[in-house]
Amino acid sequence: MVSVALMFLVAVCGAQQMPPAQANQSVQTQQNAGTPAESSDALSAEGQGKLVQEIRHRLIMLPYYGVFDSLSFKLQGRTVILEGQVLRSSLKPDAENAVKKIEGVDKVVNNIQVLPPGRLDEQIRQQVYQAIYNYGPLFKYNNQPNPPIHIIVKNGSVMLDGVVNTETDKGVVSMRANQVSGVLNVTNNLRVAKP
Repeated sequence: MVSVALMFLVAVCGAQQMPPAQANQSVQTQQNAGTPAESSDALSAEGQGKLVQEIRHRLIMLPYYGVFDSLSFKLQGRTVILEGQVLRSSLKPDAENAVKKIEGVDKVVNNIQVLPPGRLDEQIRQQVYQAIYNYGPLFKYNNQPNPPIHIIVKNGSVMLDGVVNTETDKGVVSMRANQVSGVLNVTNNLRVAKP
């Protein structure tokens, strides 16, 4: 059996605009071949897949997790490493507690960062949200039950995460975010959905 590290980006919608029950997920998987597992605690590929699905489900069901948050995790054996950035400080322990309760998880390492509060960052979040989701050619993403574009703002810097339909949309989203007053720079981590 091969030790496999899996990373999943969980993208969920609308912290303040959308109800917490509405959740969208985009998943990026990274697999690294390692040394053969020597532990009897190692999971089969099927067991690992089920565990990954349950972790993802628990994370997307967190109350108040929304478009201004980004969570990811790595699964190493039976250890879950939580990563990402969240707006509400309560999401960090909530995510850890939700994952700890899953059968098959032995340990949780919580590396989630809580974004610093600030009036300027909050204004930028709202303005970038409006610039993207209320713009005609991008309105189709707002019209979905679970908007897929996540907006992370920290000290005036914007990171865009999630999934869009085309390279053109990816470029337009970045352009719209860059046009917002007060934005220092934009990092576009959006992925284009495969047809």
